Amino acid sequence: MTVWRDVIGQDQPVATLQAAVADPARMTHAWLLTGPPGSGRSTAARAFAAALECPRGGCGECHECRTVLDRSHADVTVMATEGLSIQVKDARELAGLAQRRPSVGRWRVIIIEDADRLTERAADALLKALEEPVARTVWLLCAPSLEDVIITIRSRTRHVRLRTPPVEAVARLLTDRDGIDPRIAVDAARAAQSHVGLAKRLATDESARARRRKTLLLAGRIHGLGDAMSAAADLAAIAGEESTASSAERDAAEKERLMAQLGADPAARTQPPHVRSQLSAREKEQKTRATRFSRDVIDRSLVDLLSIYRDGLVVRAGSTVPLINADLADEVQRLADGRSSEQLLQAMDTIGTARERIEANVPPLLALEAMMIGLRAPSSGLG
Repeated sequence: MTVWRDVIGQDQPVATLQAAVADPARMTHAWLLTGPPGSGRSTAARAFAAALECPRGGCGECHECRTVLDRSHADVTVMATEGLSIQVKDARELAGLAQRRPSVGRWRVIIIEDADRLTERAADALLKALEEPVARTVWLLCAPSLEDVIITIRSRTRHVRLRTPPVEAVARLLTDRDGIDPRIAVDAARAAQSHVGLAKRLATDESARARRRKTLLLAGRIHGLGDAMSAAADLAAIAGEESTASSAERDAAEKERLMAQLGADPAARTQPPHVRSQLSAREKEQKTRATRFSRDVIDRSLVDLLSIYRDGLVVRAGSTVPLINADLADEVQRLADGRSSEQLLQAMDTIGTARERIEANVPPLLALEAMMIGLRAPSSGLG
């Protein structure tokens, strides 16, 4: 096993990164890894970090490899923002950290998993560190695309582009690594559109499969204005339920740990001012995290919804390309029978517009209502 085991379908990017590990002449101080969601940007960044620290170039078995991959290596820092953006104070902390020599490893590695979420001021705070690199410090930035990263940052990095891995490769990983039945793994990988994390969740979580199915079935029930408003509310509710279920237990555990660290009595009716201020700050962070997670859930739902219109277009065109939602073949056929190819493409554009609006901080429910109105079925079928 090597550190690259989980970086699937990325032969050329892996070859580029391995060459940099092996040959100092091919190494640089800052890298930008881009690729669509699920392509494995963060996984590749951690594998690269492990290979840099490993005396054997990424064996996957030594102490250095194992501690990097489980995020406990002293010289590898991972910034994975849970908010809507990376703030200037966080960037300044990373810039300061970059000035320090490695304490135990060969390199000090700083990974920013969401470089597209750097605010302009935060990017400015990183510029000096990127313009005046420190020996033995390397930056690994991850983002969906070059255009998502502020130009002053991307111009100072070496770009490596990842692609969406094949369904078969994702399914094989789920089977070999997680012991998932091969048939279930293939179905989950196809439904997740090769997003490894989502594929594993769909393969192992019945409630996740049920929520996805409920989202897909919305496409066939939007006829009038009332249906559109109801569908928008349902989609927002699905996201809210998932967000609440995911965060409630975590938030409570974080509060309990904070109270213990502060030496506060959880049973006390009132808390000292310093405890109240710390709790208030933590609650604010949790609220920001919940907002981002809810928007991420909505975006995932919109990608799922987009897939059934895509399948309808595939059927209408008579293509032999496999359906993403083969388990809903009857629903896909009804969608194809009821709309022209142009109307299916327009529906896909409508969903894309909603995703862009939510990303631009339009209130999600408002964007979803406008989208659902645009997705109303034509007044008559096309046969």
